[in-house]
Amino acid sequence: MALQLGDTAPNFTAETTEGKIDLYEYMGDKWAVLFSHPADFTPVCTTELAEVGRLKGEFEKRNCKVLALSVDPVDSHKGWLGDIEETQGHAVNYPIIADPDKKVSELYGMIHPNADPKVTVRSVFVIGPDKKVKLMITYPPSTGRNFEEILRVIDSLQLTADYKVATPVNWKHGDEVIIVPSMSNEEAKKAFPQGWKELKPYLRLVPDPKPGA
Repeated sequence: MALQLGDTAPNFTAETTEGKIDLYEYMGDKWAVLFSHPADFTPVCTTELAEVGRLKGEFEKRNCKVLALSVDPVDSHKGWLGDIEETQGHAVNYPIIADPDKKVSELYGMIHPNADPKVTVRSVFVIGPDKKVKLMITYPPSTGRNFEEILRVIDSLQLTADYKVATPVNWKHGDEVIIVPSMSNEEAKKAFPQGWKELKPYLRLVPDPKPGA
């Protein structure tokens, strides 16, 4: 059965550009982004891996670790790192998993035979500290990802994990949020004593409750 939201993310041990890692040990009590790319020495992937390196500090601010994967071996990954830094101006400063036997790819459903039976599609998994899958996004091999959007989604996931709110369209940290419909007005008065803006009984807006918003 395919991995779904809310499922426990399968643990694994794998060789990477930074040595052997165990996913759960690597995460510890942090969030994680696991993302696959189709193959080494490919143009779109070169830009993506550098961008994640550039944004690593932003992931760290969110208590989130990152790791990439392709079905190529470690030596291939390491041979590619210099090209990435040379052409993009940012180094890969996180592990890239080598998955030549496709063990991890198959665990996470990263190979889609109708797209390409030999390589991984551009899968993204956000995994919470409880080791549950919080987000899955799948792109075709031809389309590069927007990692600023993935950071935005992590902000939403972390906010809604701590408060009984949902985030509206195009939400960014600091914007208004929606009180979840399952919360009664009486409960909302206790949670949001400053009050809220009610557009409809099911659409109640409050300021972002996270400190620093």
